[in-house]
Amino acid sequence: MTEKYFVDTNILVYAHDEVYPYRMAEAQEWIARLWTNRSGVVSTQVLKEFYNVLTRKLSPPVSRELAREEARDLMTWQVIESDSHLFETAWSIESSGHCSWWDALIIAAAQHANCTAIVSEDLGEHLMPAGIQLINPFSNILHEAAAGYDVRRA
Repeated sequence: MTEKYFVDTNILVYAHDEVYPYRMAEAQEWIARLWTNRSGVVSTQVLKEFYNVLTRKLSPPVSRELAREEARDLMTWQVIESDSHLFETAWSIESSGHCSWWDALIIAAAQHANCTAIVSEDLGEHLMPAGIQLINPFSNILHEAAAGYDVRRA
């Protein structure tokens, strides 16, 4: 089985954020590895957040043209759509996992893509369901799944 890595918005944004050069380099290294291995996965939620942050929240902002080009490139990865099945899974995670709705959507998308890991700075290791590892590229620590809840898949 080929390993798949769901990439959270923050990792993609750091790859463009010159304010944090260490994080920028680490994020770029991860993304390059995922391109090489063809193992990156994102969701429509991540793509929307990515474009918004790049064009509206970074200082200086990335041009719309470049942000669109970057988003289009990411659309060649496996993209998980937000549909009713994803919502049902995310609601189950939100209810049982004690996490925010937005985090539940990320975890649900990773599950729907059969990812082996989520690459994120923002999620807590306690939220990871069985079978999915959390990788925070900025801490150089790999966290094993710790959540003790079952996730309903549609």
